[in-house]
Amino acid sequence: MSRPSRALIDIQALRRNYRLARELHGGRALAVLKANAYGHGAVACAQALESTADGFAVAFLDEAIQLRQAGIEGPILILEGCFTQAELVEAHAHNCWVAVHQEEQLRALEKAPSQIRGIHAWLKFDSGMRRAGFPLALADTAAQRLQRCEAVSRMTLMTHFARADEPDSQATERQIAAFDTATAGISAERSLANSAGLLAWPAARRDWARPGILLYGADPLPGSPSALLPVMTLESEVFAVRKLEAGDALGYGAHYVAAAPRRVGLVAVGYADGYPRTVPQGTPVMVGAHRTQIIGRVSMDMLTIDLTDVPGEGVGSKVELWGKNVPVNDVASAVGTIGYELLCHVQRVPRIYQDAIATG
Repeated sequence: MSRPSRALIDIQALRRNYRLARELHGGRALAVLKANAYGHGAVACAQALESTADGFAVAFLDEAIQLRQAGIEGPILILEGCFTQAELVEAHAHNCWVAVHQEEQLRALEKAPSQIRGIHAWLKFDSGMRRAGFPLALADTAAQRLQRCEAVSRMTLMTHFARADEPDSQATERQIAAFDTATAGISAERSLANSAGLLAWPAARRDWARPGILLYGADPLPGSPSALLPVMTLESEVFAVRKLEAGDALGYGAHYVAAAPRRVGLVAVGYADGYPRTVPQGTPVMVGAHRTQIIGRVSMDMLTIDLTDVPGEGVGSKVELWGKNVPVNDVASAVGTIGYELLCHVQRVPRIYQDAIATG
């Protein structure tokens, strides 16, 4: 018998989330597929979206090449840009769009060899995140230099938000206003909205959106009502059942001690598969149609759940670690992180792509 752990990927939910993002934004939208599509499989997700997406975005050149080698022909933006002149040549050879967020990248375009022509450059400005991007005080100068580059045929202006997932903060309003003021005299398309910016900040909806996490159904605005559909269901099965007596300790470090007799299910998934080791007692899971909880410490290859109050469940019962019934954000919150990280860490388990299961 093969190990029953797997990540089910709902292709229809992915497509629906993209359509929702594009309709809400009102302009074009690049589907962000970096980090292997946030753990969902970049090639499969690109293939699922290619007929409807305006284009894609990845973190670095190798991720773009992987998509090209798989036959993806649509626009691909490299969000980190090129690290060397040689990478710029290769990006051009693969017909990629490139971000330009620092002096060295701008110089590389200014000094590009004669065969480099027709590049769509995305000029990034730091409007308040203090990470990547040219200072806004240099907006006009940087744009003029880029427009003079013979290698560049098209320019889009972009920025990135630091606190768009905090609707009560005024930081995003300040970033939008600062960006608009600094770039007012520059003729070019604009891209401001990431997932949270698209959902929570209508003023950030411009020519291009860059939805990432929302495509995969993990709402970047925790606690808010969401029309997004979860794309990944991480699931496994109960493969053994044990009984604990009062006072028995369970698992590594005697992390859990039974206060009364308990019925325990062993589930074939662990932190090597991407489920976090540090989840506390009581973190929810679904077993069959019943909600129960983690008890004991998560191991590398297995974890343990409480079956005491679900006597009808046992060996062979399906267990959902996160998905349509247990939001990945709930698990992430329990360990003090974000859904992005958990999804990106899913490994070792096979991804099973299903194209007809979305609802809503």
